[in-house]
Amino acid sequence: MKVALHLNDGVHFSASTGSGQRFEIDGSEAVGGQDKGARPMEMVLGALAGCSAIDVMSTLRKMKQNVSDCRIEATGERADQIPAVFSDINLDFAVFGNNLDQKKVQRAVQLAVEKYCSVGKMLESTARISHTTTVHPDPSHRE
Repeated sequence: MKVALHLNDGVHFSASTGSGQRFEIDGSEAVGGQDKGARPMEMVLGALAGCSAIDVMSTLRKMKQNVSDCRIEATGERADQIPAVFSDINLDFAVFGNNLDQKKVQRAVQLAVEKYCSVGKMLESTARISHTTTVHPDPSHRE
């Protein structure tokens, strides 16, 4: 796995991955950023949410659950000292579909967050990671 960064200006970088994807990284204005990319710690939250979401969807497909949408909001609190690592993170999962088994959805989220997500395993040495789950009917489905 590989990510390469190239300085644009200030603290704004363009990044490219070994899989051919591109993204932008920038710092806050306090360190010379110009709001031209995501902050690195925002990307960490995004990586945790994304890793967990992929694991949730994989597990729910194996459980034969017909999911139409899955939304995750990650919120994090950082330590007051430097380095300002995450001390608390919550992942709020909203899973949409028809005839979803709430217990299966909750179990899939629990397994993803507590067992399978590699990003979460790296973060759990400094952060308490919690999660909430709500199950919703597919709003486009009419009976």
